[in-house]
Amino acid sequence: MNVYDSEQMERLLATMNYRPTLHQEKADLIIINTCSIRDKAEHKVYSHLGRLARLKLKQPNLVIGVGGCVAQQEGDRLLKRAPHVDIVFGTFSISRLPSLIRQVSQEGKQAVDVEPTGTVEPSHIKPTDFQEARATAFVTVMRGCDNFCTYCVVPYLRGRELSRRPERILEEIRHLAAKGVREVTLLGQNVNSYGLKNGHGLDFPALLEAVNDIEGLRRLRFTTSHPKDLSDKLIRAFGRLDKLAPHIHLPVQSGSDRILKRMNRGYRRGNYLARIEKLRKAQPNIAITSDIIVGFPGEGKTDFEETLNLVESVGFDNLYIFKYSNRKNTPAFRFSDKVQEAVKGERFARLLELQSKITLDKNRALVGTVQEVLIEGLSKKGYDQVTGHTPCNKTVNFSDERLRVGQLVHVNIADAFSHSLLGAPSECCGKLPGEKGGILHAA
Repeated sequence: MNVYDSEQMERLLATMNYRPTLHQEKADLIIINTCSIRDKAEHKVYSHLGRLARLKLKQPNLVIGVGGCVAQQEGDRLLKRAPHVDIVFGTFSISRLPSLIRQVSQEGKQAVDVEPTGTVEPSHIKPTDFQEARATAFVTVMRGCDNFCTYCVVPYLRGRELSRRPERILEEIRHLAAKGVREVTLLGQNVNSYGLKNGHGLDFPALLEAVNDIEGLRRLRFTTSHPKDLSDKLIRAFGRLDKLAPHIHLPVQSGSDRILKRMNRGYRRGNYLARIEKLRKAQPNIAITSDIIVGFPGEGKTDFEETLNLVESVGFDNLYIFKYSNRKNTPAFRFSDKVQEAVKGERFARLLELQSKITLDKNRALVGTVQEVLIEGLSKKGYDQVTGHTPCNKTVNFSDERLRVGQLVHVNIADAFSHSLLGAPSECCGKLPGEKGGILHAA
């Protein structure tokens, strides 16, 4: 979602004749789009601002802005810690960024806008108007969250759930598809509850069906889903919609019913496992990834063992593991039975070791198979290798100088690693019929 918000800022700034640069020292304007979901992310913001203070001494006319969740959380307090910052704008204020920049430029005064008001709709400027062609794109369909998990700051910084109008979402995706985007990921803090509150006429499965019909689009994904709101109708969509990729990110957070209750997650271990079973029945090839927090306040040895057992039972394709981070303004911040950092670290390492083995085994099982891969660009290895993803969201790297961004190709999987697959174009299959691609080049 922060990537999508940053793209909104870039489009708005383009109307003011700003263009992006890879060289920070050449910038007239630097914006940091921040996250405060964990304490480490917030510390990184202030660390980076400290480095920018030295740059501003050399370039007094440089304008520095801080947006996103840290800005929303701190407001005026951020200027006290970093007085060289010119603009502080929150999660509701992106559309007002141009006027804030003009205020700083014309009046020479710092500007702060963290008012929780504004539309959920992005700017009127069409996506990709000021961006290079690409194969994939994010599209936000809703903002905010009504769940109030006891560890999470999102409802306080992104607000309550608010869904975009479906016709605006579909218009945006049609424009992306016309520009060559072949895969979109629909975004929301809890996409499963899309449309239930605003009354726009479509729930989330119906929205998926409408997107599935858009000409030119080849793949459709979404994130994130809350397990308690994963309906049977949405589960059935995986077996019914041909463009819906067989992959779901379904954060479980813990395998212990006691801890899930303390987290206010709204489901039990058994409910989660039943949904996994239904998903695999609807789409046998589905890849399932998840989030887990280790060391949540009060988590004992038995609770953690139950988490290990759940991870082994489900066999996730991948897992995002986090050590509990104490966030002010959340109920868990006031819980007294905090877990020691050393214990968190030990549990993190054990869970990571278990999941790494599961992921590697699943990846190795794909060696010798042929996978459909959407080419997204050059790999990190260099200019002689391209990268893309399978429908199950596995990263595949391989060499073929003839390929272009946006092409769908069949690839023989030759080797497997913990985080990626290595392949070669399948001679029998090659590029899929009717696929055209853009120029492949380095960013």
